[in-house]
Amino acid sequence: MTDGWRVYGRRRVAPLLVLGFASGLPLALTTGTLQAWATVEQVSLQSIGFLTLAGTAYTLKFLWAPLVDRFAPPWLGRRRGWVFLTQWLLAASIAAMGFFSPGPELQTLALLAVWVAFLSATQDIAFDAYSTDVLRHEERAAGAALKVMGYRLAMVVSGGLALILADQWLGWGRTYMLMGALMALASLATLWAPEPEHAAQPPRDLQQAVIAPLREFFGRPGAWTILLLIVLYKLGDAFAGALSTTFLIRGAGFDVTEVGMVNKVFGLVATIIGALAGGGLMTRLGLYRALMAFGLLQAVSNLGYWMLAVTPPHLYSMAVVVAVENLCGGLGTAAFVALLMALCRQQFSATQFALLSALSAVGRTYLAGPLTPVFVEHLGWPAFFVMTVAIALPGLLLLWWMRGLIGRLDEDPAA
Repeated sequence: MTDGWRVYGRRRVAPLLVLGFASGLPLALTTGTLQAWATVEQVSLQSIGFLTLAGTAYTLKFLWAPLVDRFAPPWLGRRRGWVFLTQWLLAASIAAMGFFSPGPELQTLALLAVWVAFLSATQDIAFDAYSTDVLRHEERAAGAALKVMGYRLAMVVSGGLALILADQWLGWGRTYMLMGALMALASLATLWAPEPEHAAQPPRDLQQAVIAPLREFFGRPGAWTILLLIVLYKLGDAFAGALSTTFLIRGAGFDVTEVGMVNKVFGLVATIIGALAGGGLMTRLGLYRALMAFGLLQAVSNLGYWMLAVTPPHLYSMAVVVAVENLCGGLGTAAFVALLMALCRQQFSATQFALLSALSAVGRTYLAGPLTPVFVEHLGWPAFFVMTVAIALPGLLLLWWMRGLIGRLDEDPAA
């Protein structure tokens, strides 16, 4: 085993797989899985639509991230204390959802879902801060890869597997109780995970917890350019993926079952492999070269969708394209999350990571989502996917222009 792969076995890195699983487990239970349960119980479409608002906490989590930076439970350290507390509250709350039915008790179940989403977002704040604090700079990519892998595996368990268990074996109530038990079991990894080697002092008061992270970040040379890079780096990937499922069905002519098997299952496995490979390779490439190499790969891989748009539908060609695109996307994600970690000061890592991760979603949420249908309507699918490669280029050019600053992050975190 090379040094690049051996990093995954380190004590600071390995627990992040299970902690990432705990981070990802609640998401589907308050969104897709809950919607499926409500659909089976014949809840009205309008009411099911309102259930989607339960996940608002994930978008707004930066608002209470300063509280996580300022205060800490009196056990397990500044970050792990919050993680452990939220995990056990989540275990109890997810299990409690199993005692209600979305038919006669929809309001109670919806309120529980909002509470679970709030706890889950708080766990994410503390977990992101912990992983930022505990990892050495050469371990960031490997840690990011395991976080991605654990999170995606949890979404399979709480999404697809939960639907099968509820439909075929346990029923919905017992399935939610089982998911609560899995969350409690995952908390054991929090006990095993080590404390950071160098513990930073928390902000002195709440005002400092809110203002100091912003003052510190924007006081750095090139701060606004860094923020622009965060928005642009995965923008081409976001545009290509915004309507990928719709394209494969309507644009390329595949049926729903084929897309479900390949795009969701096979694509997920490829993303995990890409993230793990990215973590291993980055320990040798360094942050800048990894970001550039993986960014180029994730841009060029979009041309696979162009090929599907101009050729007759064939299952094997779709499998190859989806695998390559997700593999390259996983590589880019590992390096990108490592970049976000490197940009955070340990004293304010909860607030700064929450803000940076929220900013990274701007392109996907407010640009790719609304604009992709407009571009496809005017350009057609083949020209659109060629355009996504062009959309990725400004981010790569900006990365090249900032190569000195990014290179210094390998030696001095948050340089």
